[in-house]
Amino acid sequence: MADRAGVRITLPDGSGMGPDCGDALHLLVHDERVFDRIGIDFKIGVGEGFVAGEWGPGPGTDLADLLTRFAANLGDLVPPVLTRFRRLVEPRQPERHRNDRAGARANISHHYDLSNDAFAVFLDETMTYSAAWFAPEDPAGPAGLATAQRRKVAGILDLANVGAGTELLEIGSGWGQLAIQAAERGALVHTITLSHEQQSLARERIAAAGFADVVDVELRDYRDIAGRYDAVVSVEMIEAVGYEFWPRYFRSLADAVRPDGQVAIQAITMAHSRMLDSRHAYGWIHKHVFPGGLIPSYAVIAHHASSAGLRVTARRSLRDDYARTLREWRKALLDNPGAVRAAGLDDRFLKVWEFYLAYSEAGFRSGHLDVLQLRLTPRTADG
Repeated sequence: MADRAGVRITLPDGSGMGPDCGDALHLLVHDERVFDRIGIDFKIGVGEGFVAGEWGPGPGTDLADLLTRFAANLGDLVPPVLTRFRRLVEPRQPERHRNDRAGARANISHHYDLSNDAFAVFLDETMTYSAAWFAPEDPAGPAGLATAQRRKVAGILDLANVGAGTELLEIGSGWGQLAIQAAERGALVHTITLSHEQQSLARERIAAAGFADVVDVELRDYRDIAGRYDAVVSVEMIEAVGYEFWPRYFRSLADAVRPDGQVAIQAITMAHSRMLDSRHAYGWIHKHVFPGGLIPSYAVIAHHASSAGLRVTARRSLRDDYARTLREWRKALLDNPGAVRAAGLDDRFLKVWEFYLAYSEAGFRSGHLDVLQLRLTPRTADG
């Protein structure tokens, strides 16, 4: 359970508010203009104030710890009775971020095509950008993270029964790690992405691993999939699909898998009520990191999967693992600012991604977010 102890806020003039005790975390306000930002739009203003240097954690306080403490007390800050009115007052996502074919390409490009070299700064050698699956013996740092990422991929492949001779479709290629591990099992892999940068590096990595003849990396929208496969997998792709296109996404999964095959997905989730309250909202992450994104609830996944003819037959949570994954990424990013600049990105990028990774970590640590590995079985396969 997240720590619900207090936060001590120190203002620019040295005055403070909140508890001044040993277990209190410290927030420093450097510029009181941050309060104007927050007053105009709380969800966007907090992040923009951090990036602008108007506030930050005090000495000895970690940013994710601070955000986790605020998240743990969110119910006290915003009474539940008021959340139903959020859709009436919050800004809505711009029409240009709608995830139709053109919008999806633009949204994916905005996030993933910024620089392969920049992602390589904080990802481990597997170049895997999703929740890892840790074991108690995994050490801290890149080596332990790489081991945990390979374990996560193996977990998804196991759920989909991928082995020698399996014809596998992957929706959302990443930088090729899942395709490589599937090929190592003897599978024939067709993997699709909308990111030119990911396609380029995935092909390089797959060729270097010796699997160019059994793995095809294609630029293709999930709505344009043709053919049927023994197994279909999709890791943290659904968050980029968008509310109105979730039914189409699950129909694509169902249409692509053979009647005796299996589908396996990994999906970040939030509580269903919170998803309903925020599904049209426009927040800091939409504006600065991932336009068009929306996290589903497990109920939404189960509902749309069922409507498409799929049934959830296995479920695994990696919530705590994602919190650790994000902390590992943030440490690697902040430990290597020179490499980020060498990749052509500036100090503002560092601040944006420091907040993004800490904010996301707080979501998992506080329990507001979860991440699930799910097996979806065609009804024709199990009666």
